[in-house]
Amino acid sequence: MSHPGGPVDLVAAVVHGGRAALVGADVRIAGSVAEVAPRMAGLAATSGPRWVWWSARYAGELVSAVGSPLARAWDLAEAHRVLHGGWKAEPGRVWAAAHGVPLSTMPEPSAGDLFDFSAADEVGPDDLVRGDGHLRADAASGWLETDDRLLAWAGAALDCAVRQRDRAQQLSPRTVGTVHSESAAALMCLELEWGGLPVDRPVMEGLIADFAGPRAASEEAAAVARRERDALVLRHVPGRESTDLRNPQQVRDMLAGVGVDVPNTRKWVLDAYRQVHPVVDALLEWRKAERISTTYGYRWLDQCVGADDRLRGGWTACDGAAGRMTAENGLHNLPAALRSGVAAHAGHVFVRADLGQIEPRVLAVVSGDPVFAEATRADDLYAPVASRLGVERPVAKIAVLAAMYGQRSGAAGEALRGLERAYPVAMGLLDRAYESGVRGEPQRTFGGRLVPTGRFLATSPVGADPALDAARGRFARNAIIQGAAAELFKAWAATVRALAGPLGGQIVLCLHDELLVHAPAEKAEEVAALVDRALADASRRWAAGAPVRFVADTSVITRWSDAKD
Repeated sequence: MSHPGGPVDLVAAVVHGGRAALVGADVRIAGSVAEVAPRMAGLAATSGPRWVWWSARYAGELVSAVGSPLARAWDLAEAHRVLHGGWKAEPGRVWAAAHGVPLSTMPEPSAGDLFDFSAADEVGPDDLVRGDGHLRADAASGWLETDDRLLAWAGAALDCAVRQRDRAQQLSPRTVGTVHSESAAALMCLELEWGGLPVDRPVMEGLIADFAGPRAASEEAAAVARRERDALVLRHVPGRESTDLRNPQQVRDMLAGVGVDVPNTRKWVLDAYRQVHPVVDALLEWRKAERISTTYGYRWLDQCVGADDRLRGGWTACDGAAGRMTAENGLHNLPAALRSGVAAHAGHVFVRADLGQIEPRVLAVVSGDPVFAEATRADDLYAPVASRLGVERPVAKIAVLAAMYGQRSGAAGEALRGLERAYPVAMGLLDRAYESGVRGEPQRTFGGRLVPTGRFLATSPVGADPALDAARGRFARNAIIQGAAAELFKAWAATVRALAGPLGGQIVLCLHDELLVHAPAEKAEEVAALVDRALADASRRWAAGAPVRFVADTSVITRWSDAKD
């Protein structure tokens, strides 16, 4: 294995089994985490290198021990996902892709079977790289038992980072910037998981009780409560009291019996029938209570909210598709009815900011359509679009969203034809993405992330089913916009993280296009101002000079429910 000194701003950091190593152009340190962490903190304070690791999660023990936020990173797993698409990004795969070694020959870790040979005889005991160019199968696990091997592991990480950066630069300087912000987002995911979302436990427990009733003393009592909840619905359909409301087909049969014939029982379908029969309204209210009782009930509160009244769950910087952040334990899908239970702790407030009309504004940048970009100068982008099309604002909004999400029928279809005449550059980009997706061709977002469209609906080969090919086209059309929006959001969040930290501000939630920053009350206005300034700075860098305006609705609140929708 070659061992490049690497650019002087890169320092690889690895950790395993309580020991760690740092390797850079002028750095070569190994020892216990307790010994290495202060050296790492000193380097961060004096030279501010970009930290390289196989993934932020692998390095989490060391990052936590440093004790102060690290500013810059190159996350090999996130870089791999940007450059090569998909979710899988274990070290062996990252190494193979960076070195052009076929993935088909990548060795599997030994299963411990007496008859599992795993090509162990193809590599010496202290060799990290096999004769065929792959990392040894046990490189990231049992092999890392000495400081010399940890140093070799850090050197391999540094080697990959240099190669990945060269590849990203070949694609475009913007791709390098995407890796930087994705790496910062991965680091922020650790901080979100460690810090948690502040909760007002008594209020949250009261909200759960409103829907699910008081805590059940036993399983029998819980079953009685479920039956009582069900009875509030079934009383509207005499003779069908045996219907299992948790069985979609039985629910459809029940509804059909009272004249409500629906293709499925999704909320948006049933909403149109609220006035047809009282069972529909009762069923929709039951669903709220059932969801809170089963998914966000007392067990969720006890298991996911810590003694410090913080809701915690795992976070990931990329969903493996277009690149959106995801979270567990309700952090990304908490019912609106429970949001008043999310409250700033004593002496603090939330600075909440929500990007306005983010996807159409992103479309203006990605397409380079100067006419559509002009519409973004308005606080409400849909107003000038409506004026140009000669339609009402709601129709213009439907048309723009339909263009990105693929709806072609009804009023949306008619308005779309107007959009195609008024904004041919923007609409042409979406059409080309659709056609490319139909053919299963990979896409790259504005920031350079590879979206392997052919893997979407992979159960059917491209060309075998026209309906599925069309679905791939719609996926591709939306992915290039949604993916670019996710890149801008993470660049914004990373900028807020850097600016808010010195003021005591801590990002506690990243929800699609919304940021929630927990900040000292006396710093509220200052943090709110820097959140808006961060958007202006991040969007200017991300848009690379495109004349597109991005806006955010920023407010200072004490409870999440205080935010305007």
